[in-house]
Amino acid sequence: MLSKNDIKLIKSLKYKKQRYLHKMFVVEGKKSVSEFINSKFDLHKLFSINISEFSINNVIQVSQDDLKKISFLSNPDDHLAIFKIPNEKPLNKNNLLVGLESINDPGNLGTIIRTCEWFGVNDIVCSLDSVDCYNPKVVQSAMGSLSRINITYLDLTNFLKSESLNKFGTFINGESVYENKISTDNGIIVFGNEANGISNNLRLLLDVELTIPRFNNKSYPESLNLSNSLGIILSEFSRKSNEKKNL
Repeated sequence: MLSKNDIKLIKSLKYKKQRYLHKMFVVEGKKSVSEFINSKFDLHKLFSINISEFSINNVIQVSQDDLKKISFLSNPDDHLAIFKIPNEKPLNKNNLLVGLESINDPGNLGTIIRTCEWFGVNDIVCSLDSVDCYNPKVVQSAMGSLSRINITYLDLTNFLKSESLNKFGTFINGESVYENKISTDNGIIVFGNEANGISNNLRLLLDVELTIPRFNNKSYPESLNLSNSLGIILSEFSRKSNEKKNL
């Protein structure tokens, strides 16, 4: 049975302050819920229209009307779960990292998390002012990948200053990612804010400025979507890494 306290808790988890106060966040949909259950995340409670689909404890049967009361979706799925926010894990600096500065759009971050998993990037470093990865819209758009990707929030400027990593940045004007000869399986690739790109302070700390060249002779579109750009850059890094291994 869905209690008033359950409703109050779930509604509060829409907000970052409350998520970190309770150290919990919400996941919706059978696929995403199943992936978090099968991960190292700890389940607090699962609310389901059909509890027979899950053979675990802490499952509470609810009606469609109950689900509408607690869902953050306009068209609720059949399952909503509360998971505990885990303790921060150390970064694996021996592999390629993705750095994100001042990312505002939850959908962008969710797509970036999925894309990073596709290309084998296991660690994402976010500036402190980037959108929270446990935001319901991020969780929804990441579609389960958040359960397997380590995301760390820190002072990105200090991190880049203190780490002796290969540091790449993405810009409108830079060296073509296709012509750049650097092939590396480690280091960090930094992507900037959706509207303003990488800040000047961070730019001074980078070793290589990369761009995705335009293949038409027009002046539009002015730029690519952030998550699309990240996919292209990671694809080219992956290609060069595979070529290096096959030499």
